[in-house]
Amino acid sequence: MKFERPVTVQWLAEFTGAKLAGDITQQATGINEIHKVEAGDISFVDFEKYYNACLHSAATIIIINKEVPCPPGKTLLITDDPFSAYVRIVKHFRPFEPASKMISDSATIGEGTHIQPGVFIGHHVTIGRNCLIHPNVTIYDHSVIGDNVIIHAGCIIGADAFYFKRRRDRELQYDKLESCGRVIIHNDVEIGAGTTIDKGVSGDTIIGAGTKLDNHIHIGHGAIIGRNCLFAAQVGIGGKAIIEDEVILWGQVGVSKDLTIGKGAVVMAQSGVPSGLEGGKTYFGSPVGEAKPKMRELAWIKRIPELWEKVYGNKTL
Repeated sequence: MKFERPVTVQWLAEFTGAKLAGDITQQATGINEIHKVEAGDISFVDFEKYYNACLHSAATIIIINKEVPCPPGKTLLITDDPFSAYVRIVKHFRPFEPASKMISDSATIGEGTHIQPGVFIGHHVTIGRNCLIHPNVTIYDHSVIGDNVIIHAGCIIGADAFYFKRRRDRELQYDKLESCGRVIIHNDVEIGAGTTIDKGVSGDTIIGAGTKLDNHIHIGHGAIIGRNCLFAAQVGIGGKAIIEDEVILWGQVGVSKDLTIGKGAVVMAQSGVPSGLEGGKTYFGSPVGEAKPKMRELAWIKRIPELWEKVYGNKTL
């Protein structure tokens, strides 16, 4: 998320109760997660094993829970609870805006777009030309939808990221990381009924031009889906996954978070994808493997009882 205007690090320190270190003259222009930060952004880190990655990222201002040497050109905001400080900043700059009508006055809807009954369109939403939004679709604040997009009934675009910090020393253990990102849907996308697409925590969840999504699909926060992809029903995509152009995922494929599926890959139905896949190949199974070898493995597994009887007769393990 980018701020409307730059914010001084002195103000940030006072607002969060943090101690300043490093360059105290800088200004923040946005707030973002570590994997999406740019120069001028604020990020946070509260686990020592991630200190090095955060301190040497593109982030200019880093909220951290320990005094450490500050790299050149950075500013540290030192506080016992960086997570809570980050959430406080997000809530200040992207506060919840209650709705008073089904289509916000601040929404922009392009020429030729049809909005069916029961559609909710939140604040600061942009919808392009010649779109068709079917009944009972919910489009959360700040979502951006291109031209010639079809969204079928019951879809939810822009719900919060599923992102929590666990605090085991409390009865109620999970703290919510507030979402301030967006969903961006490019031109000529079709989204099937009952599909849910979560906004990014602080960046954007993106659906590329020409991509077609079947019914009851879930796209997690910050995922980037390429152009001309095809996903069948009940596909689930974890947060921050990158699915490159022309990927086909057949029904009930599950894709874990923080991975990349390469251009032109095909994943057969009910497969589980725990790590990245090369493009241009067909995959099957859980955990997934290249389809032909995986099929041969299954054929041999089915023969185990037969082979056991040939070697050991009626003996059991």
